[in-house]
Order: sequence, then structure tokens, then C-alpha cells
Amino acid sequence: MASHTSKSVIYSALAGNTAIALTKFAAAGFTGSAAMLSEAIHSVVDTGNQLLLLFGLRRAAKPADAKHPFGYGLQLYFYTFVVAVLIFGVGAVVSIWHGLEKVRHPASVEHAWVNYLVLSASVLFEGGVWIVALRAFNTERAGRSWISAIRSSKDPTVFTVLFEDTAALAGLAVALLGVFLSETFDAPVLDGIASLVIGGILALTAFFLASESQSLLTGEAASYDTRRGINRIARAEPGVVGLNQARTMHFGPNEVLVVLSLDFDDDLPAGEVEAIVTRIERKIKVAHPDVRQVFIEAQSFAADRRAGRSEVA
Repeated sequence: MASHTSKSVIYSALAGNTAIALTKFAAAGFTGSAAMLSEAIHSVVDTGNQLLLLFGLRRAAKPADAKHPFGYGLQLYFYTFVVAVLIFGVGAVVSIWHGLEKVRHPASVEHAWVNYLVLSASVLFEGGVWIVALRAFNTERAGRSWISAIRSSKDPTVFTVLFEDTAALAGLAVALLGVFLSETFDAPVLDGIASLVIGGILALTAFFLASESQSLLTGEAASYDTRRGINRIARAEPGVVGLNQARTMHFGPNEVLVVLSLDFDDDLPAGEVEAIVTRIERKIKVAHPDVRQVFIEAQSFAADRRAGRSEVA
């Protein structure tokens, strides 16, 4: 399950985007700005995305049952992928379509001061949510680079909100510039072009989020450090003469499954092998709290190779 911090970030974004969306729609209807309408659609999509993430968190928290013996943690990754699809399918496509219409049939923006007022207020609201998400993300990345932290993160909620709001701030800047240039040069086509750019920003954001969430959804392994630590614990245990293979998989941000195939000393009695397995499992869970389930198979190196398997670090 995701942490309380993740939920706090989502709730902050939900409250901010709901208020902003209503304000933007009112301004778009009053001024006729295509860029403002695109921004309103963007905020509605973001609001829906936060609701989906909260629903995904709730589904992921369901306990394991006979139908899903490893729990429902992967549901969070599924709904994160749905969020990416909505950003592209609704936000990007509608913004691009509306921008093309405005470019083909340009119309002057009326009462531009309303757009400036609403967009400036939106920057303040979005900026506040962005700072909340950034602080949560910085805590999670623990000094690592942004790209490294995103690639290794198994909790998509925080970086999803962060990148949504980064895209939102970029979109607001484009909308402000589009309205300003449209009014300054009396060229309403520039307002439509701003809508196209906003659509492009949303498309890029959707592509990135879809790429990250699909990796998690299709069975991503634990981090490199976690895998190496598990391997060291297994190899160091007296009575273990070899690690045939190691498999890990995230079933949620804090739900890791570990499967080990170990070659034990042939002279050990069955009871001692059972005791070793118990010790390895306990040590792994103490060293790596995200590991919830450990399955250990006793098999000789030769038998493992005949089965066509190999160690995975």
C-alpha cells in the first residue's frame, strides 16, 4: 500500500484542481479563449485522475483472498496506467482538436483581463500543490537524481501527481503567453496555437506515465540493492552451498514477493534444512521490510540447470 504521505499529496491535488477547473470553465465561457478552455479540460482530467488514484489505493489495500492470493496491490499500477490513458485520450486529444478548430476559425479573445486573473490564480494554486508533491518526492528519492528516483520508485502516486502538476504549470505558462500574444498582436490564431502546445505537453506527460506504470504493472523486480541484499543473506547462511536462482516481484509499493532456489549441503537432515529456511526468511524480512512473502525451494545446482533456469541477481 502507498504511504499516508501519498494520500495527502493526492488530496491536496484533488482540492486544488477541482476549484481551478470550475474557475477556468467560467473564464473560458466568458472570454471565448481556446487556451483557457484547454486548461479547464486539463484541470478536469487532473481532478478525475486524482479520484482514480484514490480508488486505486483503496482497491490495492484489499487483503489477499482465494482469487488473488498475492493481494490486490497491482490494482494501483493498473489505475495509474488508466490515468495516463485519460491524460492522452481526453486532455491531449481534446486540447489539440480544439486548438485546430481555433486555428482554422480564429476569433478574438474578449475580456482578456479575466484570463490573466484566473490563470495567475491558477499558477498560485497549482504551484502550492506542486510544492507539496515535490517535497514528498524529494523525501522518497533520498538524494538520488530525479531520473534514478523515478525509475526505481515503486509508488507511482507521488510522481504521477508531481508530473501532472509540472505539466499543469507548463500549460498555464503557455496559456498566459498565448492570450498575451493574441491580444498584443491582434492575432487570435496564436490562442489556438497555445492550445495545440498544451495538448502536446499533455501527450508527452501521458507517454511518460504510461511507460513507467506499464513496467510496474507487468511485474517489475525489487530494487538492485534489495536483490543484492537478499542474495547475500541466502549465500551467507551456513548449510547453503549455492544460490541457483532468485526472483523478486513488486505486487505493490511495499509488497515484494521473493522466490529462491537454494542448493543445500546434502549431508544436512531435513529438520536442519527447515530451520535454515526459517532463518533466511526471517533475516530477509528484517533487512527488507517491504518483503512480505518468501518462498524457498531446495534443489541441487545440477537439477536446476537441467530445468533450464539460471540465477537472477
